[in-house]
Amino acid sequence: MLTALWELASASAREIHDRVGKPRDLVYTTTAKVLDRLCAKGLVSRKRSGKAFIYEPKVERQRVERARARAMLVRLLGQEPRPAIATLVEAVEAIDPRLIDDLARAVDARRKRRHGP
Repeated sequence: MLTALWELASASAREIHDRVGKPRDLVYTTTAKVLDRLCAKGLVSRKRSGKAFIYEPKVERQRVERARARAMLVRLLGQEPRPAIATLVEAVEAIDPRLIDDLARAVDARRKRRHGP
């Protein structure tokens, strides 16, 4: 539902339900409850417009996607990530050896930003 709000910029619960809830066979109250929870967590804001609430995202999509990626990597790599990273590098190289060069450039750029030139 947050994805739909990022795409729409702002929307009522009914609009979100029509876009996300109905295609998933959710009842309207489920959509409204999820939006209320997102609001309680500080991810969206809402303001009354007549009898309805209009919801808007409070966090940037990129920030949430970065946090999700980090959480996924922690779960994937576990407590001792070195062996998993080595395996990941091998898998990336098997997919496309040029991706290793892209990864090396990304690592170098990150180091320069962190430590300076």
